[in-house]
Amino acid sequence: MTRLALLLALLFPASAAASFVFFQTPSHNIGCAYSSSPANLRCDIRTGLKPPPHKPKGCQNDWTFGYEMGPRGRSGTVCAGDTVFSPGARIVKYGTTWRRGAFTCKSTTTGLRCKNKSGHGFFLSRQHSYRF
Repeated sequence: MTRLALLLALLFPASAAASFVFFQTPSHNIGCAYSSSPANLRCDIRTGLKPPPHKPKGCQNDWTFGYEMGPRGRSGTVCAGDTVFSPGARIVKYGTTWRRGAFTCKSTTTGLRCKNKSGHGFFLSRQHSYRF
């Protein structure tokens, strides 16, 4: 866990007051990380994004496993060589909602839907995933 926190600190440059919160779905197929400073939510899916998105411009790493977003505006495809999965992360049971800062995520048996204050976000599931 310490190694993951260090990695996230490098990915999400933050002030000394920043906090990180990790959570996952009951299937353990979707894992997310929230950073308070700067505010950011990233969710990865072990089975990959379906359909795979177009490669982001300039991406030299994997781009087929997750989405991220800030408190406002559209979500984007993650381009990274790491993951936000944390074995001890809190499980957000199906039918419940996780909220922190500008972000809300609803866990259901059909997938995870997350949105920000602007109403933009993403949906992840084994069958399909998309940004909105």
